[in-house]
Amino acid sequence: MTTAFVFPGQGAQTIGMGKALADAYPAAKAVFDEVDNALGEKLSALIWDGEQDQLTLTQNAQPALMATSLAALRALEAEGLVLAETASFVAGHSLGEYSALAAAGALSISDAARLLRTRGQAMQQAVPVGEGAMAALLGLDFATARDVAAAAAEGEVCQAANDNDPAQVVVSGHKAAVERAVELAKEKGAKRAVLLPVSAPFHCELMAPAARVMAEALDDVDIKTPVVPVVANVVAKAVDDPMTIRSLLVEQVTGSVRWRESVMWMAEQGVTDIWEIGAGKALSGMIRRIEKSIACKAIGTPEDVKSALNG
Repeated sequence: MTTAFVFPGQGAQTIGMGKALADAYPAAKAVFDEVDNALGEKLSALIWDGEQDQLTLTQNAQPALMATSLAALRALEAEGLVLAETASFVAGHSLGEYSALAAAGALSISDAARLLRTRGQAMQQAVPVGEGAMAALLGLDFATARDVAAAAAEGEVCQAANDNDPAQVVVSGHKAAVERAVELAKEKGAKRAVLLPVSAPFHCELMAPAARVMAEALDDVDIKTPVVPVVANVVAKAVDDPMTIRSLLVEQVTGSVRWRESVMWMAEQGVTDIWEIGAGKALSGMIRRIEKSIACKAIGTPEDVKSALNG
């Protein structure tokens, strides 16, 4: 059995996530305390008792999801798991890549929290509200979705942002271009094509101002060699060199999240089991659609922790 740990991205956030872990495991509670201290505010109070619309703001959702993922990992470790002995690879979907890097010791939790707060703010500020959009195209393969995005651009930006699984590609760019892509996708036979409730057009060229901000922020952060290789979004293969990791995190802001290819690459390396660490089960669903032979476990509660280690 060869196992990989994966970490969810934006959209998985829910009020109350991680609370049971923090109550059950002092090491999990310590993660939320560290994130609160790093940000100089009680993000944990928002996560556990706040309003969903505030938690969903990009600048809050990103560090909150990382904190929940690392709390789940610390709970597993409190029960005796050793990451480097259990997982051959780690990977994360978009912001989840920061969670993966923190899990593997390449980033401190405090640095990951501050970077994700900066990343969330920079991505939000890169494009005025209402000018950008994202849409999910369901039932088209990646090549067709990419062609649809190119045809819809008409001089504006419209790009394939997330290659999530064989039948789900997300496009991103100028609002009018993305709306054209939705109509074109339906003409091309998409089962569904819907605009997403997001606050900015992530993972496309419009995020270039945010990439510049992240390049500066990452220059000031110590990145260590991860204890297990990290499968990076923009290259869909494992990396472990700190300088490479730094440059790929900058590239990731405007680049496509190559999730389907990342899972396929892990399968080709012999990965048979994937544990989704943190909030929700969205990645597990994608993974099952990408490679049916991979067994998935989602670990976000104390009960999940116990069953994962006793299963």
